[in-house]
This record gives sequence, C-alpha cells and structure tokens, in this order.
Amino acid sequence: MEREERTSQRTRRRFARRQWARRWLSLRYVVAAVAVVAFLATSVWLVFFSATLQVQKVEVVGNDLLSDARVREMADLPMGEQLALVDLDRADARVGSLAEVRSVDVTRAWPDGVRIEVVERTAVAVVDISGRLRGLDADGVVFRDYRTAPKGMPRIRPGAAAGTDALKEAATVVSALPQDLASRIDHVEVATVDQITLVMRDQRRVMWGSAEESALKAQVVDRLLAAQEASVYDVSVPGNPTVR
Repeated sequence: MEREERTSQRTRRRFARRQWARRWLSLRYVVAAVAVVAFLATSVWLVFFSATLQVQKVEVVGNDLLSDARVREMADLPMGEQLALVDLDRADARVGSLAEVRSVDVTRAWPDGVRIEVVERTAVAVVDISGRLRGLDADGVVFRDYRTAPKGMPRIRPGAAAGTDALKEAATVVSALPQDLASRIDHVEVATVDQITLVMRDQRRVMWGSAEESALKAQVVDRLLAAQEASVYDVSVPGNPTVR
C-alpha cells in the first residue's frame, strides 16, 4: 500500500511538471512578445522624445577660409531638436551653396551632435574683377578676395568678351602647368575660350589657345623656352608649334 502511494505521488509530480512545461511553452512567446514591444517602445521614446538624443552641439571641421560660426549660421541646425529628425540634406545644401565650399558632408554624431565636414576650394590663380582681386579655383569658380596677389600665383586678365566659360578654361590651363613653368608666368590673358595667352615675367608670350591638350602643350613650351629665344611661342596646335 505504501509503495503504491509513493508511486502515485511520483506520477502526480511528473504530471504537474509536464503541465507546467506545456504552460511555459505557451507563455514564453507571450513574454518574448512583451519584451520586444517594451524594447521598441523604449527605443522610439529615446529617439523621438528623449532629451538625451536632442541636438546639443555642432562640430565643424576642414574649414580655414570660413569661420565655424559662418558654417553653423548657414547650416541653420535647430538646437534642441531630436537628432533623428534633423534635416541633414537641407543643412548640406545650405553650406554647399557657399562659394568657398567645394564639397560638404553633414552627418549625425550620436548621441547629441551634428558633424559638418567641409572641403574648401583652393585658388590656382587670381583674377581682377571690377577692381577686386578674386581667387579662382581649378573649376573656374571665383570664391574669395585677396588684398594682394599671393607670390608665385598666376594672375588672369579677362578681356571684355571673356565670360564664365572662358575663366573656367583659363583655370584648367593654369592647373595643368608644371610648378616651375607656372612660377615664371606674370599673367594669363583671356580673350575667349580658345584665345588664351600666357605672358611670362620676361614679357615673352605663349599663345596657348584653348585648354585642350594642356599637358602636352606644357611639355612643348618647356622645351621651346629652353631651346629657342623668341618673343612669341605658339603652341595652340602642340603637334606643330611655331615661334617668332
């Protein structure tokens, strides 16, 4: 009798364990679902409502011509706004519209910042426009002022008919010049897109033409200047240069 009672108790315990195991199998999916919902709700609250992830600082890097304050002013990023909701494309476009900026990358710097990385333009020549000395980059963009022309930097003198395309062509020419040749140039006369002339510091003139084949023209000019004394060198057709 006693043995039967012990057997019965063991059977009841095993049954109870099996029952609990079945209930846990059902409940664990509910617990997991509740945990996931709680996690998502917490994440949404943190990202879209918590002060922890609001814009508190704006870092500006890569700038030299432009002050941090000027870049921040143009970016016009709303301090205190949720970082996830900040319109980075708008800030990127506004900063990129500055003449001094060649490219810009605006990114979120979690948990509470925005990073503005600026690449500024580099002048390859100066150009006199309405009495102002302006810097001209390799893309032909006028972007800064100079009080005096930097030493060794070519100066471009546009003619009355020289428009934006002609300035861009002249910038391409200057960018293609070897440093030793560029340093010997007093100024570059630009009449039209295909009428560009280099005037050396010793007043010798190089008829360059357009920016086409500028690298080859630079090689030809270098040899001509060293080999032949003349007042005018014409390399507008580099395969058939002339001097006079």
